[in-house]
Amino acid sequence: MARLPVDPEGFIRNNTALEAPVMVPEFRLWLATEYVPIWQATESWLKEQNVDPPYWAFCWPGGQAIARYLLDNPALVRGRRVIDFAAGSGVSAMAAARAGAASVMANDIDALSLVAARLNGRANGIDLDVSAEDWLAGPDGVPDADVVIAGDVCYEREMSTRALAWLRSHARLGRLVLLGDPGRNYFSAQGLEERARYDIPTSLQLENRGLRETVVWRVLPHP
Repeated sequence: MARLPVDPEGFIRNNTALEAPVMVPEFRLWLATEYVPIWQATESWLKEQNVDPPYWAFCWPGGQAIARYLLDNPALVRGRRVIDFAAGSGVSAMAAARAGAASVMANDIDALSLVAARLNGRANGIDLDVSAEDWLAGPDGVPDADVVIAGDVCYEREMSTRALAWLRSHARLGRLVLLGDPGRNYFSAQGLEERARYDIPTSLQLENRGLRETVVWRVLPHP
């Protein structure tokens, strides 16, 4: 079970800063930077704060790529129901909403991530609906959708396998399924169709290179 500090919103505001992601300068998000406490957070400090690792405090390349692609191609989601799997900071969900989606649901099993996503939404005049359900556990709790988006979910072997199978199940239902990935170790392009490619500047303290080539893929119904 994901942990929450006593004052989740206050914790986020006190330990991050409003910054514009490189690929989506249209938005400002509460993010970790080298000038704020959570940037150098240790495991013991996070435990004292009753907080899980703050993945939500970084705007990862896969999410930025999905967000950029949707903002540049709003017809893909305009008037459609969108769900954002493993939403993290919520940047992809925000882009879908800004592009004119009829509804957007941001999902993450990290409760603090969802607090951050809603704070980020409010900072940009967007009211996000959120869900903490474990969508990989089964169909219960997964809302109907026309479009499914996910960014940077292939960082662990088991997670990658389960997430890609889950995304493909939506593609088989005729839904548009988009995955953003910067070449993570457990990513496979089998059964995927490239839709866009971006070079995204990243911090060497987070990534093993200063620029990540990140691709937006359409997940096809069959491998």
